Amino acid sequence: MTVTAKITSKGQLTIPRAARMALKSDTVEVEIQGDIVVLRPVKSVAGALAGYARGKEPFEDVRAKVWQEVADEKAGGAS
Repeated sequence: MTVTAKITSKGQLTIPRAARMALKSDTVEVEIQGDIVVLRPVKSVAGALAGYARGKEPFEDVRAKVWQEVADEKAGGAS
């Protein structure tokens, strides 16, 4: 999918919804490779604790989810 977006005078860019959904994160790492800009999602342990903080998830479930994310990151992305 390719879309065109305008960068505002403040340097802001709206990321299309499909790209935001693919990232599954509201924090991204920006990597510049020559004239190519790569966005990678940053998974946050603090964000994972939000469900627990609101009383919607038991701490044990949140902890298991965080450890699974850490294991997935190590297994899939040593780049």
